[in-house]
Amino acid sequence: MGDAVLLSRRALNRATLDRQMLLERSDAGVTEALERLVGLQAQTPHTWYLGLWSRLNGYTPDATAELLREGGIVRIALMRSTIHLVTAADCLWLRPVLEPMIQRMTRTSWGRGVVGLDVTELVTVARELMTAEALTFSELGRRLAERFPDHDGPSMAQTVRAHVPLAQVPPRGVWGESGPAAHKPADIWIGGSAEVREVPNALEEMVLRYLAAFGPASIRDVQHWCGLTRLNEVVEGLRHRLMSFRDEGGRELFDLPDAPRPDADTPAPVRFIYDYDNLLRSHADISRVMMVKFAAQGFEGKNGEAPSTVLVDGSVAATWRVTKSKGTATLRVRPFRKLTSSEEEDVEREARGVLAFLADNAKERVKERVVEFAVPEPG
Repeated sequence: MGDAVLLSRRALNRATLDRQMLLERSDAGVTEALERLVGLQAQTPHTWYLGLWSRLNGYTPDATAELLREGGIVRIALMRSTIHLVTAADCLWLRPVLEPMIQRMTRTSWGRGVVGLDVTELVTVARELMTAEALTFSELGRRLAERFPDHDGPSMAQTVRAHVPLAQVPPRGVWGESGPAAHKPADIWIGGSAEVREVPNALEEMVLRYLAAFGPASIRDVQHWCGLTRLNEVVEGLRHRLMSFRDEGGRELFDLPDAPRPDADTPAPVRFIYDYDNLLRSHADISRVMMVKFAAQGFEGKNGEAPSTVLVDGSVAATWRVTKSKGTATLRVRPFRKLTSSEEEDVEREARGVLAFLADNAKERVKERVVEFAVPEPG
């Protein structure tokens, strides 16, 4: 590693933004974009739509909603055992790779409630129930408790989630609609809408796809993104196909030889990032995009709540929130530092685009759209 090329934090920033389609909006379609990004974290029903709007030219949500209804894209537990939006084709090969991690995490939290239960029998019964109709985990737990009265319903439902790939089905997640978090087996829901692809070396393929979307990155970064551990051997096996770099802290980073690595001085536009965007969740060290701590800026997230953020010159420089009242939608930006006049103009311009996009999803008609800036905290 001694001869590895040094990549500055700013160079890493530009490389990551480019691959995340945040350096310049892309003309890619939704399916192509999701494949390039290895999906979007989508545990909330709708905020991830803004992730596509911030990345794609002329994006409107209608085609995405239709793909969701048809099973061409699915919301399912994948990386870090969190709900991700991926193409149906990626779902079918990615989920088996990640399943050991999902099962391990589930046993830690829910294992006591299924001690002594035949998991194979549990899965068989659950698949029959959920093939017949989409069920929420509460409903599934109650049905399973009728069949297996000596075991805990919620624990059984979560165990099924870990052993059966379950797609969260519409209307949940459809733009402008609402519905219960109901699930069906992913293979049943997807049906013939995706061709099952053989991926002989799926772990290696996953690492390569990660690097294409988030690299250059360390082994710890890859593990942080997917939730799997002990990937050293996998990455070492790929070393002959990768380039090696080091960051300012001396850590070894890996990358695809032909992946874009723009000049560190490449301009980065203002972009609004939704609350669970993978940009801030896919590296063990996120200093390439964020140099501050939310707590130090007065943000106190509760119950896993994450802030929505604003990128200025490629780095997180503010949080933002939209409120609606009496026909007025107000987007409030809270900077971490004093913005220059040109930065504030750029933020406001992008904010008005965000408001126009989100207003389409408002249940109440929005007559007025307002952008406000809070005063940054001292220091």
